[in-house]
Amino acid sequence: MMERRDFIKMCAASCALGAHEALAAKDLSPRFYARAHLVNERGQPIKAASLVATENYIFHYPFEGTPCFLLNLGKPTVRDVSLKTEDGSLYQWPGGVGPRRAIVAYSAICAHRMTYPTPQITFISYREKSTAGAAMRRNVIHCCSEHSEYDPASGARVVGGPAPQPLAAVLLEHDAKDDGLYAVGTLGAEMHNTFFEKFAFKLALDYGADKVRRPVAQRSVVQPLQEFCKQQVRC
Repeated sequence: MMERRDFIKMCAASCALGAHEALAAKDLSPRFYARAHLVNERGQPIKAASLVATENYIFHYPFEGTPCFLLNLGKPTVRDVSLKTEDGSLYQWPGGVGPRRAIVAYSAICAHRMTYPTPQITFISYREKSTAGAAMRRNVIHCCSEHSEYDPASGARVVGGPAPQPLAAVLLEHDAKDDGLYAVGTLGAEMHNTFFEKFAFKLALDYGADKVRRPVAQRSVVQPLQEFCKQQVRC
């Protein structure tokens, strides 16, 4: 299991940039929240081995109104990926977790116009094949709003479309003793405050005004995307 101090060490590592750019930029450290056990709808702990490869799963973290993707990519991810936010801040994504280091989690709020999955519909999801636009890409998180695409195996790096920065990563811990998964924090550019302000009315309807900004504590329920929302838009 990866400890928090290990995340901090990795994210403090400098990126291979020119000296002037490195001095001008700032390094982002992980933001740690309550350690939340990932469970199913019956309250039973999710096992890493139970996650179907390439299937979209949704959970909420670090707030009850902020949806996230949980993905088993089916193969090891890239490790220690250097990334940059829209404002030039630098951070290093450590890679996937689990026995094959294939399990990842990201904010499901698109970094372009904050499109996100709702209980009614979603325009953003992981795709094994994306045929939108001139380029055909495989194994990406694709947003149909403006066709932003992110590579979940490389820290949700932007690989297509107008998104100005990667999706914020959710930091996971894997307990090898019982194959359990925990969300412990985030890494990258959070947009929660802007998200809450922009979609205040809709979020209050879906989650309840008193719950939207409530921090997740102790556990978070994981659902397949097709069970969380009624319709998935494919583009």
